[in-house]
Amino acid sequence: MAAARQARAWPPRARRVLAAAASRVHGRRRQPLPGCRRQALPGLRQALHGLLQVSPTMSARTAHIQLVRFHPEVYEPCDDSFALVDALLADRKHLIEQRPRLCMEVGCGSGYVISSLAIMLSELGNGVNYFATDINQDAAEATRATLEAHGLHAEIVVTDIASGLQKNLAGMVDVVVVNPPYVPTSEEEIGCKGITASWAGGYSGRSVIDRILPVADELLSQKGWLYMVTLTANNPSQICRLMKQKGYASRIIVQRSTEEESLHVIKFWRDVAPDRSKGSDSWFSQFPLKSFWQNSESND
Repeated sequence: MAAARQARAWPPRARRVLAAAASRVHGRRRQPLPGCRRQALPGLRQALHGLLQVSPTMSARTAHIQLVRFHPEVYEPCDDSFALVDALLADRKHLIEQRPRLCMEVGCGSGYVISSLAIMLSELGNGVNYFATDINQDAAEATRATLEAHGLHAEIVVTDIASGLQKNLAGMVDVVVVNPPYVPTSEEEIGCKGITASWAGGYSGRSVIDRILPVADELLSQKGWLYMVTLTANNPSQICRLMKQKGYASRIIVQRSTEEESLHVIKFWRDVAPDRSKGSDSWFSQFPLKSFWQNSESND
């Protein structure tokens, strides 16, 4: 009973990670073939690779879960990952019209999101380059394996957010996607090793998010777009106001609610010619929940 109460005390994102790990231990989740077996069955591996090779005529629009590399210290694709990919799918037509030359995922985890984005933009050919960063070495290796399983490539860098890349890529990135550590936790949990780094967001879940925003601002090109997952507890209305002060407009692409949390995938872009007569309606009207706004304003 004590263990059950302790498990319920974990935030939803952490519980999903723990539940996924437990299901693997008890054999309820199908596991990818161990590395040694993949090497022992090259014919099968090549056949799968051929069937699932990314091309403009490929029917799949996102990465295949069965080709995602799982690791006990890497956050697996879950509700928030799927929401982010669904947001990119919803905006796919505009992404293709934008013809991005450089895309980056900050906090790539298993590689599911960056692989899905590359598949969505595959019709643009070799003109798109991809970067993926993560502070977790295991996540970098998982992302590389997931990309390779889909016949894709990205420059993968083990770093904190985009440290070491900001100056070289400043103003050059056309698309930034990020599913940040947004779970409210103690500040001491931030920067922990392994999988904890994927969810520990500090006070109000904003400590890492607030560090990512200025980095994204520096990286994004004039036509650049930022897609970010936020939790209601992160006060997304305030995040939008902060980005508006930097010259960005914003809107919600996808919203998902469960009994435990409400997720928003927000798109930000440089508001080159803002219409001052409309005030903040461009982003304010996107949040339909009055109770959420009342709670947000009280926390400002």
